[in-house]
Amino acid sequence: MSPLGREPGHALLNPYGDGTVLGLTSPERANALLLGIIEAASSGPHVEPLAAAVARLITDATATDVCFVHVLDDTERSLTLAGATPPFDEHVGAIHLPIGSGVAGWVASHREPAVIVEHKEADPRYVPIPALRGTDYTSMASVPMETGPSGLVGVLNVHTVRRREFTDRDLQLLGVIGRLVAGALHQARLHRKLEARERAHERFAEQVIAAQEAERRRLAGDIHDGISQRLVTLSYHLDAAGHSMQSDPGLAAEQLGLARDLVDLTLDEARAAIGGLRPPVLDDLGLAGGLASLARSLPHFEIELELDDERLPEHVEIALYRIAQECLQNITKHARATLARVRFRVHRGTAWLEVIDDGVGFDVPGTPPGSSGSGGYGMQSMTERAELVGGRLRVISRRGSGTTVIATVPLSSQDAATDRA
Repeated sequence: MSPLGREPGHALLNPYGDGTVLGLTSPERANALLLGIIEAASSGPHVEPLAAAVARLITDATATDVCFVHVLDDTERSLTLAGATPPFDEHVGAIHLPIGSGVAGWVASHREPAVIVEHKEADPRYVPIPALRGTDYTSMASVPMETGPSGLVGVLNVHTVRRREFTDRDLQLLGVIGRLVAGALHQARLHRKLEARERAHERFAEQVIAAQEAERRRLAGDIHDGISQRLVTLSYHLDAAGHSMQSDPGLAAEQLGLARDLVDLTLDEARAAIGGLRPPVLDDLGLAGGLASLARSLPHFEIELELDDERLPEHVEIALYRIAQECLQNITKHARATLARVRFRVHRGTAWLEVIDDGVGFDVPGTPPGSSGSGGYGMQSMTERAELVGGRLRVISRRGSGTTVIATVPLSSQDAATDRA
């Protein structure tokens, strides 16, 4: 026999103080249950250990055979089995019920208790889950766990092998327990969300560092293969000119001419390398001016511009400029387009960039942009740039119908203040 007793029909004194008697008549058993719930709630910030402890407490308190604790997942569209009494604890995290599906899903949707005394299969709300062996149990009761009128946290299910008429007092007991543990489970869910957000931030930081290192390697390669080599060659021409100045003025003049050409090429490559880090045009003209300058540099097809003269935070301007640059390069290389449109606007706290062409288009794979097989490195690069500034990228295309790329970046209130400054 458990410390709480397995005899049905006892009462738990209602912790809300209205005098209602709920299931365990012995004050000692009521106190033991309350202490057990408090101990479980204070055992740690994680959902699964708390739900497992609650499942054990409930089977003891209600003299039932099995308890399942289904917790609302982070999407708030389905329930996940977060705790269960053995032998079903091995399925924790693997059972999911959409809101409205099955008895637990019905309880979550309607925020009402449900009781099935026998013949579960005949109840239209019942959905069999083979792993949970519903046919082994005759009766069941299910109640919502809520922190308030709109604070659904999950659903408690209890099952018995023998037929059992769950009384109003039984449901009251389950409801009280549900309310007692709902707050702790809610805090555990918030902790889980916080941990997930921290992991996402860590991955974000890793991506930023990797992108920075890749950019440094690319720039180092450009300098080594281009600027450095040209400077070495330039020194040879200047040496040759110096040696020939007296003996062969014509050769010296030729070498100086070659050196001058190399200086021009080296300056061009240096400007390109600097532009690879941050386009200088953004400092002078902002994103609208930068996009207009970018469009003028591509004479291969007509480009129509619709650009708001809005300044954005530096990192957002760079990301959107690079996305537009990649789009226009893709159009030049692959689209065989005669017309492109570049639109930039700020509307209701969101920056919008659209690049549209009338080219040959392509079939967008059924995976999110940036995923494997979603259009190559260029598409992945644009997606990552958008995500790094908190935005998202959409690509709309099909063969023969051109391509539309839309980047949206939400602006914080501080960003909006920067825009107006």
